[in-house]
Parts: sequence; structure tokens; C-alpha cells
Amino acid sequence: MGFLGMVAPVPGAHASQESTPPNVIIFLADDAGWGDYSYSGNTQVRTPRIDSLAEHGLSLERFFVQPVCAPTRAELLTGRYHPRSGVLGVSEGAERMNPDEVTLADSFRAAGYATAAFGKWHNGTQWPCHPVARGFDEFLGHTSGHWGEYFDAPLENSKGEMERTEGYIVDVCTDRALGFIERNRARPFFLYVPFTTPHLPWSVPESDWERFRNKPIELKGTLAAEENMDQTRCALAMMENQDWNVGRILDKLRDLGLEENTIVLYFSDNGPNTSRWNGGMKGKKTEVDEGGVRSVCYLRWPARVPPGRSLSGISGAIDLLPTLTSLAGIPRTGNLPLDGHDLSPQILNSCDQFPKDRMLFASWGGRVSVRTQRYRMDNTGNLYNMIADPEQRHPVQDHQPETARTLASAIAQWRAEMSGPDSESRQSEPRPFTVGYPEFPVTLLPARDGEPHGAVRRSSRAPNCSYFVNWTRPEDRLVWNVEVATSGRYAVSVDYTCTEEDVGSRIELAFKESRLQGTVGPAWDPPLYTNQDTLPRPDPVSHMKEFRTLQLGEIHLEEGRGPLVLRALDIPGNSVMDLRWLKLVLLP
Repeated sequence: MGFLGMVAPVPGAHASQESTPPNVIIFLADDAGWGDYSYSGNTQVRTPRIDSLAEHGLSLERFFVQPVCAPTRAELLTGRYHPRSGVLGVSEGAERMNPDEVTLADSFRAAGYATAAFGKWHNGTQWPCHPVARGFDEFLGHTSGHWGEYFDAPLENSKGEMERTEGYIVDVCTDRALGFIERNRARPFFLYVPFTTPHLPWSVPESDWERFRNKPIELKGTLAAEENMDQTRCALAMMENQDWNVGRILDKLRDLGLEENTIVLYFSDNGPNTSRWNGGMKGKKTEVDEGGVRSVCYLRWPARVPPGRSLSGISGAIDLLPTLTSLAGIPRTGNLPLDGHDLSPQILNSCDQFPKDRMLFASWGGRVSVRTQRYRMDNTGNLYNMIADPEQRHPVQDHQPETARTLASAIAQWRAEMSGPDSESRQSEPRPFTVGYPEFPVTLLPARDGEPHGAVRRSSRAPNCSYFVNWTRPEDRLVWNVEVATSGRYAVSVDYTCTEEDVGSRIELAFKESRLQGTVGPAWDPPLYTNQDTLPRPDPVSHMKEFRTLQLGEIHLEEGRGPLVLRALDIPGNSVMDLRWLKLVLLP
């Protein structure tokens, strides 16, 4: 085994061989920092139900993820560093895992478990990147990196169709999770609940906000001048709402008699999304310092894990696949080698012995850091003793030159290995968005995944959950780079808005030799939502509105790869339309 710690699969090697397989529930917070929990010492927030997982189970005290969302989610699902799986970004297709990756859910489904995911996916929209293609029987949520509607949101279901829900998005997804547990109470189940909070937008139920509206903030972040106190209040209000929802699921397990033999795991996908209290650690979301990549990680399994324990060795999201399959006593499907370690011996045997030479790498935006049991080398080459200096204030490379050389070499080797032989081709020739699978005939092509040409632009700087605006000229184009898997007839629709004055634009969709024309109408010009947000919506997040579906007709698409182009042939008004997504449905 090399320094990266890759291990080949060992079929049949499991720590648990119980006759009744345990249920497994994974809670994943979105943009919650290590310091956003009362168990971590934050006296400004109350998270008793989340804390109870550590109090009645164990805490992995030095648990590390990646600095942003999609990479961490891919590492949870694959047990492999995110560049290996093709996840190189958070939007525009870079968040998708390669089709040959085999997920944690694949293993549990192959072992006879009922599987479901309710919440934020963020590892691909189109088949075979959709959650239902990745091992989940059921899904409700959003596949993009963030969602612009937290109340009465339209969410995608297991068939790729949008459902208009009622209520706060975290409550809604928890409701679906509760129903899933009820329906599968008599069989083993694997349930993934990736919450959408405390990610932007700053939207939280009024009852949660009232507890924080005027609350003094006494614990402050290390960069106090950057902290927005209302944003801190709202993030903590979101955490208390999330805690309530975790409690609802824990209560359901208790009421159904499932508590003892259910493994419940909780962690977050990166550091805090604002400058707020995080135990004094340096860094936040997008940064590869300790505060940007350290997460709480709590695991409760009353049947096998004694309460109130903590493990101090370093561990990470890449460890969860081998650990959970081993604890459940099921084989891992697939044969790609793992970067993660099986932690079941430490978890089950009250053993806090971890490999002394282990290294965990964090990367984002070209920056890489490495963590060992004692040290962190940051992206600039500074070395810190994290035991003596957890706030990364005093570099020690001059006093520890051999350690510094070893870790600098390890970072260089990791960079080279993660680049791989096809990295240049991936960057120069982006992977197409896939269309036309009979097993999943619906394909959504959101504005996020398209390229605006001409005057067209997206509704916000962040592509996720944006829509195309400023489509005003005949030379403007909306282009999706697609690969059609199946030749055939496709029903085409768009979700749009259009003012009364702009009705009547003639548009054309083209792929290779095929063409489909249609007319934009009727008028549909709803106002932007102004009553959803607790705090003003920051610029990277689009203000949303109600879109309407326009059926354009049918088009024949030939198998193969190329640009799918939407353009206007005639624009009688000032604008063609605002467009949220294009939908293709492969017809029988």
C-alpha cells in the first residue's frame, strides 16, 4: 500500500456478521462548520438531538472532508478522492461522477436494502449521474449545487419529474424520509438525508428566526471584521431547524422499535460558509486550512457501539464507504481501489489506534493541503503542529525540515496522481451531458449546464439554480453539449417566463440535421419571489420566480455527440423569454 493509502477491495471481510442486518441513516449538513453545534462548545445554538448521536454513540474528533460540496459528496459515495471519480468542480457538469464509479448505495441495494435519498444530491442531473442511477430506489430533492426556493419548492422525484411541495424544504425532505422508514420498517434500509442548510439563501422558518432575530452574538469568528451578525444568526437558526428534523427521524426509529439496530451517522460537507465561530480554527468553506475541511462526525449504533466514546485519530469522508459496508456486514460492489480505510475495528473494539503515517489530502481551486496525525502543511508550504497550534499561527518548517520535505513531496505526488493521464483531455474537451436512456427517458438540461452565447447571460454569477436572461438578438444562442444515447423521437418542452409585450418569438431547436420550431406564448410574467428570504439574498444566488412549461413538440435525435442549439428565428418584442431549463423525453 502506497502513501496515499489506496486499498483493494477485500470481499467478505466485515467487522459485523449479525444475523439481522442493521439499517443505515446518513445525515449530511450543507455548509455547517465544526463550530455550529452545541457539542462543539457553541453556547449560542442548541443542537441536542444531533449532539445525542455523539453522547449515545461516538465522535470522530479529527474528521476531514473537502472544502466544497460536490467533492465531499463524491468521496462519501465512492470512498475515493474526488478527482479520481471525475468530480473537479461544483457546477456546469464538473460535479458529475464518472459512470464507472460504484457507490455506497449500489452496495447496499445489491445486498437487498431499500435505498433512498431525500435532499441535495449535487453529483449530476442526467442519467447515468442521477441518484436513481447511483443506487437509490427513491429520490426527492434537487440535483444542483444549491436551490433558490426553500419554501414550497419544486423538487425532482425518482422519475425525473418536478413536484411542487408545500412547506420548508428541510421539513419536506424529512417528511419523505419518515414515510420511507415507515414503508420499509420490516426490511433493512439505507437512507441518505443530505440537508440543504445552512447553505444560502438565508431562508428559515419564522419560528426558528424569532429565537435569533435579536440574539446577541458573543462567540465570534477569527476574522471578526468579516462576520455579518445577521448571517450568523440565520445560520444558527437553520441549524436548530435541522436539529429538530434530525430529532423527528430519531423519534420515528424509537417509536418503530428500530433504534437499537440502526446505524445513524451525521457530518457536514465542508467548513462554514461565512466567517463565524469555528473553535478558533483558520479557514472556512473553499479553503484548505483546518477550519475549511474539519467536520463533526457522530455515529450511533446502540446494538454494537458503546455510548460516549471519541476517537482522536484522523479520518475522513473517504473512510465512510468501507466502514459502513463493513459494519453492516455486506460486500462492497465494484472493484475500483479505495483511498478510504475501514474504521470498523476502531469503532467496534474501543481502539483509538490509527496509522501513524496516514495522510489526508484536501484540494480545491488548485490549492492542496495535507493533514497527518500531528501536522498540517498548507497550500503555501507552511507546516503547522496541529496539536500544539490548532489555530495555525506559528509555522514550524524551519524547526522540522525533514517533516516539511516529506509532506511537500507527498503533496506533489498526490497532485501528479490525481491529475491522471486524461486530465488534459478532460479540461480541453468537457464531458457531454447525456440524453436518451430508455430506463430513464426524462432528461433535464438546466441553464446551469448550458452555454450562453451572444448577449444571453445567466440570472446570477453562480450557475447553480440560475436561468437564462437577456435573450434579445437573433444571433444569441443557448447551447448544450450533449451525447444522445438512443436514436428516436423526443418530446421537447421548456420552462419559461415571458412578458405580454414579448409574446410571439419563433424559436428553433437544432441537433445535427434535426430541427424543431415553436412559438413562445402565452404570456407568463410572474413577479420574483420577495417573501421567502429571512435576509437579503446575496448576488451569487438568483432571485427565483414561478416558471411555466411550454410544450414545443417532437424532434428526432440521432445517436451521437454534438451541440444542441436553441435560437430565435424572429423576435417581435424586446426579448425572447427567460428560460430555466430544456426538457427532453424519449418517447416509446
